[in-house]
Formats: sequence, structure tokens, C-alpha cells
Amino acid sequence: MRPIHVFRDLPEVIPLSAGDYVFRKGEPGKTMYLIIEGEIDLLAGTKVVETADEGSFIGEMALIEDAPRSASARARTEARVFPIDNTRFQSLVKETPSFALDLMQTLASRLRRATAKIAHSRKANSAHRPPGKKHASGKKRTRAGKRPGAPNLRAKSKRTR
Repeated sequence: MRPIHVFRDLPEVIPLSAGDYVFRKGEPGKTMYLIIEGEIDLLAGTKVVETADEGSFIGEMALIEDAPRSASARARTEARVFPIDNTRFQSLVKETPSFALDLMQTLASRLRRATAKIAHSRKANSAHRPPGKKHASGKKRTRAGKRPGAPNLRAKSKRTR
């Protein structure tokens, strides 16, 4: 659990009403946020891909990569967030080793969930596609290791018998 009580009463804390955006996809990512209280939805387009709550970091990828936001973040409930810009981020990493560990755990957890969603999606897609039908690429599905029209190299030729 992150020691959010340290940040709770600092003047930099930003209050949000339900529906307020913390940031939007494509914006420059110069700040990450620690959720002090409330729930924040992370959106891909209009689809909620995750809901983060008290003690969670959001927006960390754009700050670490110095890249535009890859998703939007919108308050699901009334919320309060603490902004962490690059200067404060560097300071927290140097002065508070547990901060860096918490952030790595957040990233690992999100990566694990994303990987599981991809695997689940692939299973669901392949379950709905009968053998021999075409993939989305338009190529005919074949059994592993076989290409349509390829010679069968495992069959013995008449000369070797």
C-alpha cells in the first residue's frame, strides 16, 4: 500500500468531479498522478479498459517514455489526485526506493492484465473459426507446419524404398 497520507493534504492535490478528465489520449505526458481518493477510468476511445482507485498511479507511461498519452483518464467518482512531474518523479525515485518499486509493480500488473486479455481474445477468436477457414489475413488456415501446395518431405519417395 502506498503511503498516500503523505500527499493527502498538500496544496498541489487536484479535486475532480465525476466526469472530469485528468488527461486525454494524445496530449503530451509531462505528469503522472497518484490517486488520493476516488476512482478514475482509463479509456481507450470510449471503452473503459481499467478503473484505478486510491493508491494507484495513472499516466506513468507517458511520463517515463516522454510520449503522448496512450489513453484518456476520466473521474468515475469524485476524486482527488496528486500530480507528479518529471522533477518530482526523479526526486521520489532517488529519495524513496519504495516509490520506484510501487511504480514497477503497477507497470507489471498492468502488463500482466493486458497480456491475459490478449490471450483470452485470441482464444475466443480461434474458437469461432472452423479449421480450414481463412484467417483475417485472407490466407487459408492449414495444420501446423504445412503450407498449401508444399511438397510432403516426410513421405518416402519411390527411389528410397
